[in-house]
Amino acid sequence: MYPSSEKRFLIINYISVIALFLLILAGGVVRSTGSGMGCPDWPKCFDQYIPPTHISQLPEGYEQKYVEQRVQKNERFAKTLDLLGYGELAYRIRTDKSILEPDEFKAEKTWTEYINRLLGALVGIFLIGCVIASITYLKSRSRIFYWSLFNLFLVAFQGWLGSIVVSTNLLAWVVTVHMLIAVAILAISIYTYYEARALRDKSVLTDISPRWVMPLLYAGLVLTLIQITIGTEVREQIDAISSTYAELNRSEWVSQVGEKFVYHRDLAILVIIVNVLSFIAIRKRYPVGGYQYKYISYVLLLIVVQIITGLVLSYMGLPPFAQAAHILLATLVFGAQFYLLLLLKKSRLEILN
Repeated sequence: MYPSSEKRFLIINYISVIALFLLILAGGVVRSTGSGMGCPDWPKCFDQYIPPTHISQLPEGYEQKYVEQRVQKNERFAKTLDLLGYGELAYRIRTDKSILEPDEFKAEKTWTEYINRLLGALVGIFLIGCVIASITYLKSRSRIFYWSLFNLFLVAFQGWLGSIVVSTNLLAWVVTVHMLIAVAILAISIYTYYEARALRDKSVLTDISPRWVMPLLYAGLVLTLIQITIGTEVREQIDAISSTYAELNRSEWVSQVGEKFVYHRDLAILVIIVNVLSFIAIRKRYPVGGYQYKYISYVLLLIVVQIITGLVLSYMGLPPFAQAAHILLATLVFGAQFYLLLLLKKSRLEILN
């Protein structure tokens, strides 16, 4: 069905999507275990390609050295913000005293962050492979190549932003942007995979018009993005609370978050309603054995599991495993919703052409 060169691209792209989900999971583990500063420098870890396992292996005077490096990097970042007109934010970065306080070395946190970085490097290699393999589409469907190339540049920017996350001691808004760019990279990889598959495999297309199903699916996708954004901000507030109020137990952190947590929790009800309506609409218009029905079923199942992890987070003291799972499930919901939209929108375009 597929020429060997196109089959190669599909395999690499598919692996890239899986690797991206694993990377998001790893990032969730890093956040939930507080391992973000496990490696104080970037891209190396304690100036080594293989990080230390004991404090005796750390370079002499490492604490002051990495503090100075972070201050210099933050100053360059602040100057960029000044040029962009964000003077107040640049001032906050320059005057953040937490930058001057090196984190205590803990081998488990260092290796957690290091594994996260290795997965990031692996994703980069796979996306380079996607660009090379997508050259075969330059004549038949050139947008696959150009989107793959753009995704590679986006990953490079994400890597740089990751270094800023480290140097600014997990500056709140940078962490949120970092997460949203990860979602954008995932969306592009899903899109190029679908485009390559739909070029030869017409079974993913349908001659049934989606009609008002599309607005429901777009609403569901937007709600998921809003939830991911608010959820990331809630997590940032919890990080701040945990460091500011050390006397509080983990079970008390959620009660200190305030309105954003309430919005995040209550918006989940609207997410359920919109996606249930989407399920009913697709069930009426599309065959049960079709891709459309299958993916909306995935969406609902993932949302149910995600709500369960949310309840575990709220009532069981924010266990780290539930935090990482909650983030992963949010991106899985987004991925399934986005692919479902492609299945419906693309079929309509094919009919019109």
